[in-house]
Amino acid sequence: MQKYITLLLAAFLFGCNTSKEEKGQPVLSTASHNVELRETPRLNLKDANVLAELPLHCINTEYPNKLSQTLGSDADLKSPSVLHPAFYGCFDWHSAVHGHWSLVSLLKSFPEMDKAEAIKQKLLHNISKENIEQEVAYFFGKHNKSYERTYGWAWLLKLAEEIHSWEAPIARELEANLQPLTDLIVGKYMEFLPKLNYPIRVGEHPNTAFGLSFAWDYANTVKNNTLKKSIEQRAREFYLKDTGCPITWEPGGYDFLSPCLEEAALMKRVLTTAEFKVWISSFLPQLSKKDFVLETGKVSDRKDGKLVHLDGVNFSRAWSLNKIAEGLSEYVHLKDIANQHINYSLPSIVGDSYEGGHWLGSFAIYALNSVAQ
Repeated sequence: MQKYITLLLAAFLFGCNTSKEEKGQPVLSTASHNVELRETPRLNLKDANVLAELPLHCINTEYPNKLSQTLGSDADLKSPSVLHPAFYGCFDWHSAVHGHWSLVSLLKSFPEMDKAEAIKQKLLHNISKENIEQEVAYFFGKHNKSYERTYGWAWLLKLAEEIHSWEAPIARELEANLQPLTDLIVGKYMEFLPKLNYPIRVGEHPNTAFGLSFAWDYANTVKNNTLKKSIEQRAREFYLKDTGCPITWEPGGYDFLSPCLEEAALMKRVLTTAEFKVWISSFLPQLSKKDFVLETGKVSDRKDGKLVHLDGVNFSRAWSLNKIAEGLSEYVHLKDIANQHINYSLPSIVGDSYEGGHWLGSFAIYALNSVAQ
């Protein structure tokens, strides 16, 4: 099955890589810029069916599993499916969460998918009222209060946002079932943010800007103004005075997020357009240059669970660059760089190893979704 998926994705990208003359792709023109966008990836029904196989393959696959659990006693030694009956698959909790997000996102865009009914049944089975009650209870364990902070929290709110905006009867049942966990995570953000004196600027899970961006998206969509204002306040306090981000230091060897670009994408969300233009010109002045180049992250061994993170950095750079360029004609050239990053890593998100398939599909889908914004 995975070799079949790989061939389909390769065929998909072959179509993306045809020349602009063959595709008749236009040159985008603005008052002051002429920018040629090449190799623009698009998600279609065929590709959605392929990408859906990744979470379908892993959301109910219990082992191998990285629990990231702090043990208080022998009583805490339980199987993943007992500890996390909703989100036990895909190697770890957060990957299971965004695996479910992937399925919801794909179904929203392509309700006619081949396995649409099977996917709906899996979602209803996993995100049941009883399973979510157990997931909530886990966070009240003595050693679990900071569990998955804030990366897993961010993906849980992204899942909640996707379900909330899904206009299908099943979505209302899923949203109601998930709501206790959603409310818990919102409360954890509200409790944690005032205590965080300094942002975490790494290229992996704890990155503060990433965690705040997804939480802001949720708050903005559901009109939770309290959470939204808290995020905006902390973002301004953390980042408004930042200048000269050293993007040439990136990526780190294990990065799947760009500290510079995640921060910029967050500030694009929370600042006014006028404020953002001033801020970005000081934070990353090179982005405004039409000849700006950002080399893709290169993966040397996709069977290494850490080295394959660099495929993730390519996808997350793409969604950040597309967010930065959104509505700003002077930054439209960044979309081309985003396309190049997606096209480099898209053929490699599946293969014989479990090290990428359990999470990279979600990153690919989110990056592809950002192209259409």
